[in-house]
Parts: sequence; structure tokens; C-alpha cells
Amino acid sequence: MAAFQFFLEVLVGGLLSGVMYALVALGFVLIYKASGVFNFAQGAMVFFAALSLVGFMELGLPLWAALPVTIGMMVLVGMGTERFVLRPLVNQHEITLLMATIGLTFVIEGVAQLVWGVQVRRLDLGIKDEPMPLLADTTGLLISQIDLFAALVAGILVTTLAIVFNRTKIGRALRAVADDHAAALSIGIPLKSIWALVWAIAGIVALVAGMLWGARSGVQFALVFVALKALPVLIIGGFTSVPGVIVAGLIVGAAEKLAEVYIGPKFGGGIEGWFPYVLAIFFLLVRPEGLFGEKIIRRV
Repeated sequence: MAAFQFFLEVLVGGLLSGVMYALVALGFVLIYKASGVFNFAQGAMVFFAALSLVGFMELGLPLWAALPVTIGMMVLVGMGTERFVLRPLVNQHEITLLMATIGLTFVIEGVAQLVWGVQVRRLDLGIKDEPMPLLADTTGLLISQIDLFAALVAGILVTTLAIVFNRTKIGRALRAVADDHAAALSIGIPLKSIWALVWAIAGIVALVAGMLWGARSGVQFALVFVALKALPVLIIGGFTSVPGVIVAGLIVGAAEKLAEVYIGPKFGGGIEGWFPYVLAIFFLLVRPEGLFGEKIIRRV
């Protein structure tokens, strides 16, 4: 019984982490769906957003005031990136766009540390990193309150955006833009407005991800590498599927935790960092478009 309870704790902890991975991956999916650009700078945006939020709080703003200021700043960062970096490169080769976002990564990282410094910061959201008493008393599972809160917020945001992009007029416009830019433009869909909106949303998603990961592990440069954990999620779920990143995030989160606990000791531990990439390679070999991705057929 104790072994099964421990298994459940590991599994639930992995699933909660998986929701967080899905949140980071969501930023990639939104931009890729709208413009076909793989935004390598999403991880840097997560770091910049979290560091800016803490920076504003250190200047004397309470959390409730610093949050809308940071949201406004990230909206401007997202829209500015689309306007001044990517819009001039429309219709360029995919590699050109990717290299632009890689360069943008280093610019954002440098500006963040130039403005706010390089020290590790603590971000207090008012949620204790302690097991939830009610859950522990009723089920015996020791699950951190901050993990539950972060997973709840991430789940609500991911689900809301999934509904918006699948059930609303904006979502239909986004899908039209993703399918064919020229056709969408011909029926009156404003491409520039859609692209700007998506990048603005991606900036907000980066802030939420930075807040939750920063509250969990501290606001530090390592947040940039959280984006790397989103890559297996994207590969498994599909680069164009919002629901796909939810399912894939849960798969990756649960798999890495269970592998670390039950397989890791046989390899000396530390497999949590690379096991998701093993899963990603497996999916690339078996189903390269991902679980929910669209098959691409090219005539040669």
C-alpha cells in the first residue's frame, strides 16, 4: 500500500509538472500556428518576464500592481518583436526566421540581465511550498500547494486558449492564416493584426509561465532552459495543436518523474533531464508529425 501511494505521489507530481511544460509549449504553438515561425526566443521571454516582474516588485510595487505593468510590457515586447524583427522577414526562408529568433534570444537575455541584474531572485506569490493539509489528510498524498496552484493556473490558461482558438471568430481567423496566408488575406482577414495579437498573447503566456516556474524554483537564468523541456512536448503533441501540447505535457511530465524514480537508480540517477528527449526521438521515428499534428504531404 505504501509503495502504491508513493507511486501515486510521483505520478501526480509528474502530471503537475507536465501542465507547466504544456504552458511553455503553448507559446511556441501559438506563434507557429499563426506565422509558421518557430520562436526559439520563447524561453528568453519567459526569463525576461519573470525577472521584470520581480524587478518591479523590488522597486516598491506590490504584486497586484507589478503584474498589470509587466503584462503591458510583455504585450509590447511581443508586438514589437513581430513588428520590427519578423514582419520585415515575411516570405523569407524558414531558416532565416529561425536564426532571427535565435539572435533575438541573446538580445532579450542580455537586456534582461543588463536592466535587472544577474542575481537569483525569490518570487513570493503568497502560496506555501508545503503539502496541502486537506489532500494529505483525505488521501495521504503529499502534494505541494504551490505545485497544485501552478498546475491549476496553467491548466485554466491552456484550456481557455484552446477554446478561444477552436470556438471563436479569432480562432477561425487564426486557423485560416495558418493554412494559407494568401487565401486568408483574400477573404479580408488582417494578417498583420492577427500576427500582432498572437505575439502579444505569447508574451502574456511567457509571463504566466515565468511567474509559476519562478515561484517554484526561483527567478534565474535557468528559466531559459525550461523552454528546452517544451521541445519534446511540441514534438510529441504536434507543432500546430493546442490540445496536443496539453496531452503531450502530461505524458512528458509523468514519464520523466517515473523514469527518474524507477529507472534512474539503475543508471546512477539524473535521467530526468534527458529522458523526455528519448521519448521525442521515439515519436520522431514512429509518428514525426506528433499525436495531434497534421500530416504534411509534399510532392517531389
